[in-house]
Amino acid sequence: MPDLLLDVKGLETQFKTPDGIVHAVNGVSFGLKEGETLGVVGESGCGKSVTMLSVLGLIPSPPGKVVAGEAFYFGQDLLKMSKEEIRHVRGAQIAMVFQDPMTSLNPVLTVGLQLVEPLMLHLGMTRKQADARAVELLEMVGIPKAKDRLGDYPHQFSGGMRQRVMISMSLSCTPQIFIADEPTTALDVTIQAQIIDLVRRLRDELGMTIIWITHDLGVVANLAQRVMVMYGGYIIEEAPVKELYFNPSHPYTLGLLGSLPRLDEKGRHRLTSIDGVPPVLYEKPIHCPFSPRCKFAVEHCWKENPPLDDVTQGHRVACWVDTKTGRER
Repeated sequence: MPDLLLDVKGLETQFKTPDGIVHAVNGVSFGLKEGETLGVVGESGCGKSVTMLSVLGLIPSPPGKVVAGEAFYFGQDLLKMSKEEIRHVRGAQIAMVFQDPMTSLNPVLTVGLQLVEPLMLHLGMTRKQADARAVELLEMVGIPKAKDRLGDYPHQFSGGMRQRVMISMSLSCTPQIFIADEPTTALDVTIQAQIIDLVRRLRDELGMTIIWITHDLGVVANLAQRVMVMYGGYIIEEAPVKELYFNPSHPYTLGLLGSLPRLDEKGRHRLTSIDGVPPVLYEKPIHCPFSPRCKFAVEHCWKENPPLDDVTQGHRVACWVDTKTGRER
């Protein structure tokens, strides 16, 4: 893919546990264009967060280890950088917001102190300049009386406000790439909508490139331009957002979409579920990782893991079966 801001190739990450080695990410490759919003979806444990943490050098080692792959950002391989080099990339050029703001913010430091630290570290601001910028950032994300809140501690903010603080921290150095790791999971639906609207507005105003990680396909419908579906540490489908919703081609994607309530269908619509449980990846699958749960599975699915191939331009799927006809591709 030409003109890629981030180009990840063949990423593999493993975790050593008392029960064996967990193959969490298995040869993931994807590209990210400047100004694009990429949605990464899949159920818990499919490798979404581990993929992005691996790229940023945030995998705890031990027990985790990136065993293969490349991640090029402006011609530099992030996976080969030293701890000091990647530290200057994180926050300043690629920022990440995590799922639970209460555990991401330091409970014994004021919000103001946590906001000014990256400004002074990465941008060389004085404390006075950083304080003024911190107020601007809090106002940008919609926190009222921002100047008065700099001296408050995280527990003095609501869940939605804490997530806004985390977003303001991640935007403090105007990063090229903003990674949001399920930032609305712990929030109620009205606050979720506010956070999504906030990120959409900031994207349009600042021209950010966004990776939005979620287990909910409904969340990315009006936010992303392209969607990447993961399962068992693999990318199993990737397409422009409208193409994925109107022409899902992998049985797992069909299952995810079937579990969403629909407002465009008349009468009653019964939600579907996906039988079975996600795989425990103590061994790297030699067959399709979804085959034990798949109603379309054929003999070939149990013998060989399908490659991620084009079905139409920009739409890739890893499946041996055409889900529309039920026949092997």
